[in-house]
Amino acid sequence: MVVVKAQIHAGGRGKGGGVKVAKTRADAEEAVKRIFGMQLVTPQTGPAGKKVQRLLVEQGLAIDHEFYLGMLLDRATGRVTVMASREGGMDIEEVAATHPEKILKESVDPGLGWQDYQSRRLAKQLGMTGGAAASLTKFLRALTRCYDDMDCSLLEINPLVTTKDGQVLALDAKINFDDNALYRHPELNDWRDPSEEDASETEAKKWDLSFIALEGNIGCMVNGAGLAMSTMDIIKYYGGQPANFLDVGGGATAEKVTAAFKIITSDPEVKAIFVNIFGGIMKCDTIATGVITAVKEVGLKVPLVVRLEGTNVELGKKMLAESGLNIVAAADMADGAQKVVAAAKGGAK
Repeated sequence: MVVVKAQIHAGGRGKGGGVKVAKTRADAEEAVKRIFGMQLVTPQTGPAGKKVQRLLVEQGLAIDHEFYLGMLLDRATGRVTVMASREGGMDIEEVAATHPEKILKESVDPGLGWQDYQSRRLAKQLGMTGGAAASLTKFLRALTRCYDDMDCSLLEINPLVTTKDGQVLALDAKINFDDNALYRHPELNDWRDPSEEDASETEAKKWDLSFIALEGNIGCMVNGAGLAMSTMDIIKYYGGQPANFLDVGGGATAEKVTAAFKIITSDPEVKAIFVNIFGGIMKCDTIATGVITAVKEVGLKVPLVVRLEGTNVELGKKMLAESGLNIVAAADMADGAQKVVAAAKGGAK
């Protein structure tokens, strides 16, 4: 017996038909044909789904019980927390939403680290005894060390299983790494699967841009994460939907601004763009140079609203005004947000 699993960056694959148990070779071949190349839709992929381009075929096991086990930073307590539940498998999200009391939690003391007594306590609460309880202690010792040593932000085992012969094994895993610590783990680059990554986000990384694609139609280019969040909020306040989070940073060059502009305009859903810059370290004339260069290079076909404030603001505004380009100037954030929302609605008609 084997299990055929779709390898996509999303959970809930079993519910979407991306995991099949095959008892014979013929069943396995049929499962491979059915899953490979399918557009797999799960609660985590959105309605568009993800195309399955890789499969994992693994050994079937005589499972006694399925559990959930995870580690993450609990921001309420400020500590890394181990979570476990007897309700492992495909319905763990529903369990967490409807029966949160079934999710057990143990915090990791930052000074002492994970302690074996915590493993024994979890084993008892999960109903594990004998060899399974001892195996869980050994398993959690390694898991917590992995989370710390590899700079993880999430380490999730679902399902963690006990077998008929008393083993504790991870049948599936999801690991997220802290991007800020990747320089300590260059070997992880060899594990990347570009086909599972957003092309715009991959391009943004090349230019050291903080970029996250969203589902709206108003492109945003901002300097500073806080200002970027505020920009998205004010766009929403005036009835618009941001298409991205994009922070060009405080020390961006004209070349980086041009690259950011190209990334935004590569999204066919973008109907208008809002450039919102407060020039501290970032000078407004640098932004203006990048905007002018980018507009000329990409042949911008959607409305562009620009709000500049701060260092060299008058020079930046003068450069934009004399560029001869179709750029709408905004007096402040609110004015810019209202103008770009109106422009996006007009462009969508």
